[in-house]
Amino acid sequence: MKKILIGIAIIVVIGAAVFYLAGGKNNVPQYRTEKVTRGDIVTTVTATGTVNAVTTVLVGTQVSGTIKQIFADFNSPVKKGQLIAQIDPALFDAQVAQQRANLSSAKANLAKSRASMVDADRTKKRNAELFAKGLIARSDLDTAETNYETAKAQVEASAAQVDQAQASLQNAETNLRYTRIVSPVDGTVVSRNVDVGQTVAASFQTPTLFTIAQDLTKMQIDTSVDEADIGKVKKDQDVEFTVDAYPDLTFRGKVSQVRNAPISVQNVVTYDVVIEVGNPDLKLKPGMTANVSIIVERKSAVLKVPNAALRFRPSEKTTAQPRRKKSGDQGSSVGVYLPADGAPRRVAITPGATDGNFTEVAGGDLKEGQEVIIEAAGKQKNQGSGPPGMHF
Repeated sequence: MKKILIGIAIIVVIGAAVFYLAGGKNNVPQYRTEKVTRGDIVTTVTATGTVNAVTTVLVGTQVSGTIKQIFADFNSPVKKGQLIAQIDPALFDAQVAQQRANLSSAKANLAKSRASMVDADRTKKRNAELFAKGLIARSDLDTAETNYETAKAQVEASAAQVDQAQASLQNAETNLRYTRIVSPVDGTVVSRNVDVGQTVAASFQTPTLFTIAQDLTKMQIDTSVDEADIGKVKKDQDVEFTVDAYPDLTFRGKVSQVRNAPISVQNVVTYDVVIEVGNPDLKLKPGMTANVSIIVERKSAVLKVPNAALRFRPSEKTTAQPRRKKSGDQGSSVGVYLPADGAPRRVAITPGATDGNFTEVAGGDLKEGQEVIIEAAGKQKNQGSGPPGMHF
């Protein structure tokens, strides 16, 4: 019986050893790799903005009244000076007629005053002759001279009343012209805010009747760029953007203005970057939301590695000892790992431009075509918690 137990124990030990050795083979770390390649890297600043016409004119009215007729609707093309709406002119016609009557009355009063001045002048001259002959008293001559001066002043006052009536007439005629709402520019009606029969009041502020976009073939995008990125944005940089209406179509433009006025919303500071965009086929419409990528740097045919390779970190037990960092070694804090017999080998690099997926290798010992580790593909025992090698 004792021999049987010893035999069973030996079998168990041998089985455990075989199992351990077999399991040890499965513990060899497996990695996914990608090759170091050459290609283009485009560094961008992303933002969102709103598509607008370059020039948008708000057409209002300077007089109050009831809309009698409308001659333009949404999307109507209009020319400068074209009649687009009419306010009922009846009251303004009456005011013009009244002011014309006042002007005629003022002119008649002026004529009357001139006639009185002529008569007073004749009386003054006659009394002067009679006084010279001693036929009348000095007081009679003084009265005649006073009457002449009074008549002369009355002529001037009547002339001023004529000017005043003329100005009132011009004001009434101007208000009558303002009942004709005309387009101030060539363009397209974007919105119409009134209907026939609606009363508009211009007492305190000018109401907006129409919004006219001057030229829809030329648009602009007002984007909000974060203060952390605004230093990279310059005038005339190329821009690519998409809109939700055409998700598979990429539009292009240029930065035309970087405005210095800060915009602060809930302690978040942004700056308005204006982008010029051509719109010859009129696909872009005012108010569309644009997802913008401002190209701040473009490099061609550079050595590049996936960003996943820069984030990869193997476990300490499987890492080969890196070479000691020399004094003044630039960029040595950034590196990638190459697969090697026994353990991954770290190679320090100097990173350059990045597009979010790849990073330029501006310096280091990497060569085109070398394999770099981007993640662990198999289970690795005793490597700690969490996904192996994925440390950010």
